[in-house]
Amino acid sequence: MTHRIEKVESLLKEELSLIMLYKLQDLGTTFITITNVKVTPDLKLAKIYLSVFEKEKRETVLEQIKVRAGFIRHELATRITLKFVPELRFYIDDTMDYVEKIDTLIKKIHENDSKEPEGEN
Repeated sequence: MTHRIEKVESLLKEELSLIMLYKLQDLGTTFITITNVKVTPDLKLAKIYLSVFEKEKRETVLEQIKVRAGFIRHELATRITLKFVPELRFYIDDTMDYVEKIDTLIKKIHENDSKEPEGEN
């Protein structure tokens, strides 16, 4: 990955976070974090990964953001200077779900280890 793409991804992440914070306050009281931004090499498409604190609101929040994608892109165009403002596609980042699941499995393994009787000597 080129240095330019990394800088654009970082800039998009920062600016999109500010837009979410200040311009999209009507998404409810849930906490939304932009966890990652991936841009294609031609800078025409940006995949934005979101983490929504309240799991039960994830799909609703994602749909609300997708409906407002044009507005978000317009706001982004007023804040950054690029030849093309990339098309924005939003996704739920569920990596924390995997981390929680693995953590739970590891805890169960440790609980089972501690419950087994010790060998006879």
